[in-house]
Amino acid sequence: MTDSVSIRLYLDEHIWRGLSEALVQRGYDAVHACALGHIAWDDDDHLAYAADQGRAVLTFNVADFELLAADWFFTGKEHAGIILSDQIPIGELLRRIERLLQRVSADEMRNSLRYLQAFKD
Repeated sequence: MTDSVSIRLYLDEHIWRGLSEALVQRGYDAVHACALGHIAWDDDDHLAYAADQGRAVLTFNVADFELLAADWFFTGKEHAGIILSDQIPIGELLRRIERLLQRVSADEMRNSLRYLQAFKD
């Protein structure tokens, strides 16, 4: 990874809640929507909160967040990044997100859309 600041994560409510705890134990900055009381929020509200906090969103909601990313791009809104994943086993999800966090800086993540499947190995 470059010398830039590490990605700070915001996990949406459908991500395994224990993932944020596992990442924090490994030294990463991660918060979960449910732990913040952000239950049943609209996707745009999750992204707006994460953007305001300088956090990249990790979500399984690929279709809706692809559309949001395009909308935010075309309207000139900025965000800290969107990370999309298929629903995969917990251990594999943790391995892939750790690989992303080790290889991509917050600067590189800014205003981008990344697919976690690119970090399979």
